[in-house]
Amino acid sequence: MLNYCCVQIEVLPDIARAVGDKVEIYVDGGIRYGTDVLKALALGAKAVFIGRPVIWGLAYNGENGVTQVLELLLQELQTAMALSGCASIDDIDSSLVSHQQKIWSRL
Repeated sequence: MLNYCCVQIEVLPDIARAVGDKVEIYVDGGIRYGTDVLKALALGAKAVFIGRPVIWGLAYNGENGVTQVLELLLQELQTAMALSGCASIDDIDSSLVSHQQKIWSRL
């Protein structure tokens, strides 16, 4: 990982535009809340991978902890979708996210 590099969620719209429907985009990293899942899907991801939260759940309470983490993420995603007026995953689109372009160093 490089310091001062852009984070994936901020470049996701550019990547989605560049590849179009040629490939599916998966986000791996940075997903901590159900709202992170919603943002990634809205900005062009087909799916997300859940890493650290699962490990935290495992350390907290073994298999039950992992289940708790995944259920919490699902509940948060469902709440965010409901508050956004999305009845299904197919209703999620880029209009749900305000994206501000940042200028990054090329270092």
